[in-house]
Amino acid sequence: MTETAPNPVDRRLSVAPMMDWTDRHCRSLLRLIAPRTLLYTEMVTTGAVLHGDRDRLLGFDAAEHPVACQLGGSNPDDLAKAARIVEQWGYCEVNLNVGCPSDRVQSGLFGACLMADPPLVADCISAMREAVSIPVTIKHRIGIDDRDSYDHLAQFVEIVAATGCTGFAVHARKAILSGLNPKENREIPPLHYETVYRLKADFPDLEIVINGGIQTSADVAAHLEKVDGVMIGRAAYATPFVLAAMEKIVFGDGNPDSGHGVVRKFLPYIDAHLARGGSLNHITRHMVNLFAGKPGARAWRRYLSENAYRPGADRTIVEQALALVPEDTEAAQAG
Repeated sequence: MTETAPNPVDRRLSVAPMMDWTDRHCRSLLRLIAPRTLLYTEMVTTGAVLHGDRDRLLGFDAAEHPVACQLGGSNPDDLAKAARIVEQWGYCEVNLNVGCPSDRVQSGLFGACLMADPPLVADCISAMREAVSIPVTIKHRIGIDDRDSYDHLAQFVEIVAATGCTGFAVHARKAILSGLNPKENREIPPLHYETVYRLKADFPDLEIVINGGIQTSADVAAHLEKVDGVMIGRAAYATPFVLAAMEKIVFGDGNPDSGHGVVRKFLPYIDAHLARGGSLNHITRHMVNLFAGKPGARAWRRYLSENAYRPGADRTIVEQALALVPEDTEAAQAG
């Protein structure tokens, strides 16, 4: 287990929980680029936490802090038990997923479909809050299917906030639970940032974090004039160094390292993973976009993709790929 991080949690800038993306390797890499940004795990179901391999599911390095864990579930008792375990593992926050629209999640009666049952969500949040001392927050959409009016959203937030929960991360799209897959649900329903701004105006005592389609440091600055925090999704994965520019906007400083510097600092982490029996491609799949928009990015990406999966692949593959990228004397690329 990992040493507990100090609270309170600064949520002005965070990276969203993203399935198959924000695992411990991704988070460790992003931490080298963005030292202060709040990072989230992939969603972990209560069943997995209660009955699965906790070291694989919840293990993380203390250097990842601040890091929060997102849970998926709809049974208050199970969520309370899982939240208690999350706290014991040292996370600084536990977040309830009420935004994922996938069929698998719906069949388990959790994720975005829970927006249709605000009292159940409130019961879940209450149980989690009673079980732990770390903050309990929620991530949700602005609506689902035909329950997409502002009145529906405000009622949902009001009912959940009555539990004492004050942290709401709001994806500024509704979810369409029938007819769209998760990828389409991240792209087709239009973004309605004004809805989230209105939510903050109507609930000024709540901490409202906006999520959805945010790409640049200029976007971050604009949103922070209206809400309390900004949660970055795919942009953090597709163009990781944008986080450094965002940190400069939010915190007044940024990471001075170039891409080469970050890779060199990451090599000991790669060595440690391989020493534990891990495979290089478990890590390099998160590194392929590191030089996005830079000279040599294509050669870097191709070399890693073609060689990291080979038996016995080690840090040498990364070093050889890095040699294909011109050394950049500037720090992080602009956002």
